Amino acid sequence: MIKSPYPLDHTLGLCWYISDIDGIGGRLRAEPEDFVVEEIAGYPAPSGTGPYLICRLTKKNWDQQRAIKEIAGRLGVSHQRIGFAGTKDKRAVTTQYISIYKADPAVIQNLKIPDMTIEPVGSSDHQISLGDLEGNKFKISLTDFEPLKSDSDPQNILGGLSGGIPNYFGYQRFGVQRPVTHMTGLDILRGSYEDAVRTFVSTPSSGESEESAEGRRFFAETGDAKEALHRIPVRLSLERSLLHHLVSNPGDFAGAFHTFPRTLRSMFVSAVQSWLFNRALSMRLEEGRGLVDPGEGDRIVYPDGRSDLVTAATLRMAAMQVKRDRCRIAIFMHGSEPVNATGPDDRNMAWLMEEEGITSKMFGTASTFLETRFSGAPRSILLKSDIGVEKSEDRLSFSFSLQPGQYATTLLREIMKADPIRMI
Repeated sequence: MIKSPYPLDHTLGLCWYISDIDGIGGRLRAEPEDFVVEEIAGYPAPSGTGPYLICRLTKKNWDQQRAIKEIAGRLGVSHQRIGFAGTKDKRAVTTQYISIYKADPAVIQNLKIPDMTIEPVGSSDHQISLGDLEGNKFKISLTDFEPLKSDSDPQNILGGLSGGIPNYFGYQRFGVQRPVTHMTGLDILRGSYEDAVRTFVSTPSSGESEESAEGRRFFAETGDAKEALHRIPVRLSLERSLLHHLVSNPGDFAGAFHTFPRTLRSMFVSAVQSWLFNRALSMRLEEGRGLVDPGEGDRIVYPDGRSDLVTAATLRMAAMQVKRDRCRIAIFMHGSEPVNATGPDDRNMAWLMEEEGITSKMFGTASTFLETRFSGAPRSILLKSDIGVEKSEDRLSFSFSLQPGQYATTLLREIMKADPIRMI
């Protein structure tokens, strides 16, 4: 096990690498085509009837929310008519399924949006919602990596990963250039909606243009939403959405967040849960409690979602079940429902929440405010996948599949051990 040398990793709770092998460095996403994602659908197949048109959406270098808004704008409908199962990376080529309420297939087929294709595949009685997927398939190419030994099998770079790695939430969950999602969520949890708006709009981004940076500085210093709209570039559509609301509704900082789609505004508080999970998992590793060795008081989770507590009486059986991969050790991500601390991970999580001044009641208040439940859930601490590796002259190509909620960058950071800024 190796401690990450990168401050951003520690800020986001990704403090450890499980493998002791040297990283090969490299660069992800030199081109969007280097990062290909295909959704594995988990919802019922289109029935041929129903008001929801199911479409296969393939896009390149499109932010998910911006893509949904663009489609809705071209159709002249609310973006809330469009459902999707999972958020996909921007700098990538991604294929996923969306549902559009009462859409005409002929109109959809005639849409001409650059770097985007939308193919109707049928109709359904049910919209596609977050979580309606079985996983994602990845084909990712890495460039600028350290030279491999001429006689080395590319598979050798996977040494130490066969037993699995820490199931951290990845950089995209927080924003690697601008890790602001969980910071905004903390402000929302504390009921500081003005601070939440200022955090989201004003926090600078690594490597952004001077125009963007100046606009953020201006709003941070003055709070003048109207003038800030003239200074912040049009491409920063989410920031501008908040500012537009404040111009029309001065002082309504809470209402500003309701200009976002529900799926987007829920991500702020979910990011806080993710951040706490990462930190609790790092604490477990630092204490020497591994990914596959359950102890008394640990939680375990089964593939069907059932969870259980490990007691002195069930410890031996739990260890056997984990070894056979019939269940996995989990850390409970706290939400609106109070949780009794039963083991070291629960106690660490309770300590982290107390340190940040977070309570279950705050999650309940945020649930009402954001119209999204934050009840809490156990999350496996182990990520495992069969990884294929192919080497060409200047590229290493990795192919693998991951379950919902798992991150390709979490897996690849173990192999690369590179500066996070080279992984976006």
